[in-house]
Amino acid sequence: MKQVPPLDAAWLALESRDTPMHVGGLFEFTLPDDAPPDYLRQELERMRESHTIPPPWNLKLVESPLLGPRVPLMREIHDVDLEYHVRHSALPHPGGQRELGILVSRLHSNQLDLHRPLWEVHLIEGLEGNRFALYSKMHHSLIDGVSGMRLIMRALSSDPTRRGMPAFWTVGAGERPHPSAEHNGQGGPLGRPLRLARGGAAALSGLSRAALDLALASVDDRGLQAPYRAPASALGGRLGGQRRFATQQYPLSGMRALAHAAACTLNDIVLYLSGSALRRYLSEHARVPERPLTAGIPVNLREAKDQSMGTAIGMIVAELGTNIANPLERLRAITRSTLAAKNHLGGLPPEARTLYTLLINGPYIAGLMAGLGGRAPIPFNLGISNVPGPAEPLYLNGSRLDALFPLSLLVHGNALNITCVSYAGTLNFGFTGARDTLPHLQRLAVYMGEAREELERILLGKGALGKGTRGKGTRAKGGPAKRSSGKQQTPKHGGATVSAHAG
Repeated sequence: MKQVPPLDAAWLALESRDTPMHVGGLFEFTLPDDAPPDYLRQELERMRESHTIPPPWNLKLVESPLLGPRVPLMREIHDVDLEYHVRHSALPHPGGQRELGILVSRLHSNQLDLHRPLWEVHLIEGLEGNRFALYSKMHHSLIDGVSGMRLIMRALSSDPTRRGMPAFWTVGAGERPHPSAEHNGQGGPLGRPLRLARGGAAALSGLSRAALDLALASVDDRGLQAPYRAPASALGGRLGGQRRFATQQYPLSGMRALAHAAACTLNDIVLYLSGSALRRYLSEHARVPERPLTAGIPVNLREAKDQSMGTAIGMIVAELGTNIANPLERLRAITRSTLAAKNHLGGLPPEARTLYTLLINGPYIAGLMAGLGGRAPIPFNLGISNVPGPAEPLYLNGSRLDALFPLSLLVHGNALNITCVSYAGTLNFGFTGARDTLPHLQRLAVYMGEAREELERILLGKGALGKGTRGKGTRAKGGPAKRSSGKQQTPKHGGATVSAHAG
């Protein structure tokens, strides 16, 4: 039995019917050519076979009336009910992207059962083109985007001929590496207290400087965006529990070419496309604020050898240039803002970086726990993440992973999250939105593709970067979804066909 760390415990404290605190992933596969007719039935049976289930898949919350809900505990259990956690769904004919999106949107809207291990996996059959999907969700108190990608890479294989592979939830999370007993000559019984004291002093000093920098940023124009200055917008307010989901997929080489041509980072291009899509969406469905929307951007704080799960993220805040009409000026504003934010975070001692995340989010989390969500100032308008994924194609018992799309959580005041994951030469975007707050969410995916096409024309003097990725459907204004059978097709938006996983 162990106590849940404070940052992870915050996600449990925020859990409610309107704000479920789980993250998810949609994985689309093509069956192998030699797949038997009962391939998916065999896969489901294999997934439900009794195994030794390691952490975090076997962790269950402990109800402790003596300690109370503010001090959550977890323990490992040995009788995980895989009939409950591994579920089977089928899409109505014709099983296109629209039908898949509706199902996944509904599945992601439902809370996890807090009396069981905090995860579910759904095997979804009936996807046209000899394909199927897996949708998984897990509570954010157990996992973040980086650790989720590590679990995926461990559970899949680069060998298309491999069979008999273990399911995701039979792969262990690994342990956080332990520091050496000798550290700068401070081994022995007094070493750890001395290191903690010195680390605490460094953290306190670093946080003091960070707070001063943010205070100055709130009153001048130095590039650094201070939290809690996010303008009021249609993304704010209180949320209902239902979610919408939309996706977009691009060739990674084309995105990198844009970053190279603009002398900026790939993350800057991700923010530019998000800001440009939001500017158009708000101009058509609501109002574009006079000040730019701001994004909270998670930063991985793990060391290279740290394979642990849980959450280990820092946070920076950057503007999205939504108030700037000129595309190049918008991109320059974003690049300036992210550079200032990264320099700000990088200037902190390592001991202070996790606490800096609490400095940014702590007041808002406290407000959410006090029931003030949607009524108090927010640190930023939405979350945007870019998670590195596998560079080579992966397979599950011969089935090729064609695409993976992340789904995130939402809180009151942040009705939208945009997360992208790189995989096998593609960049895969997942848009998670509050259903009642953001109608026609799939149009954001369409507008992002058009923003990319516009930037190509400006920077590269052409309308498309190479060929598009695997064909996906588009749907607008209730029209029928068009869907390929998994073959290449002519891209419709800037070298990538637009997907509308819209629920």
